[in-house]
Amino acid sequence: MAQIVSGGVEIYYEARGSGPAILLSHGYGETSQMWRDQFEALSVHHRLIVWDMRGHGRSGVPEDQAAYTQAATVADMRAILDAEGIDQAVIGGLSLGGFMSLAFHLTHPERVRALMLIDTGPGFKNDEAREGWNRYALKIAEGFRQNGLAQLGRDLQSSGRNEHASAEGLVRSAVGMLTQQSGEVIHSLPEIRAPTLVVVGENDEPYLAASDYMHGKISGSHKVIIPDAAHLANVDQPEIFNREVLGFLEGLA
Repeated sequence: MAQIVSGGVEIYYEARGSGPAILLSHGYGETSQMWRDQFEALSVHHRLIVWDMRGHGRSGVPEDQAAYTQAATVADMRAILDAEGIDQAVIGGLSLGGFMSLAFHLTHPERVRALMLIDTGPGFKNDEAREGWNRYALKIAEGFRQNGLAQLGRDLQSSGRNEHASAEGLVRSAVGMLTQQSGEVIHSLPEIRAPTLVVVGENDEPYLAASDYMHGKISGSHKVIIPDAAHLANVDQPEIFNREVLGFLEGLA
């Protein structure tokens, strides 16, 4: 367990094992502990790093709404790698964590050895579709504002492993990090040259088309559908998930 300060915010992370690095980012409303079933399997031959995004888990909850942005999240990821002395890593994440992994690649492609995009999407080209997503994100924020942490699991599938200091961090994260401001991430997909694994649960209907889209746009990517799994494929079917991820990692040069 470790903490760093990034942009004035304390960021919590855990690192296990040794070898080529993997940085995994959780989904909105989750924490680093959603990867619990991956800790042992992925740290045998790798340096596995999991972390809590700002506003989540054991990371800081800044009061300034302006501290919650895509750019700040990418900077937090970079700061963790810097603290660990890691120049390049496999960058992966689920849902919001997958989107932020793509955003990290957009900003720091030289630091990405490979990508793992899990039950996630690349955003929207269409302004109207993006506005619809943002209305959904703000609705989630309002749910946490009204109901506090009791809102966990109401609008989002929950791992049950997501302990948070307060609901305020989740409100601000939804407003500033779950919402999207442009189509720069989705437009970057054809430029990705890093080996890429796209994973989706077969019952994660909202993300099936997005997974197909990313697979089609990222040259040489490999797509896996996890049977009998929904939005948290790594939690629903950890043995199958771990096997697929280890196979992908073994194939990296």
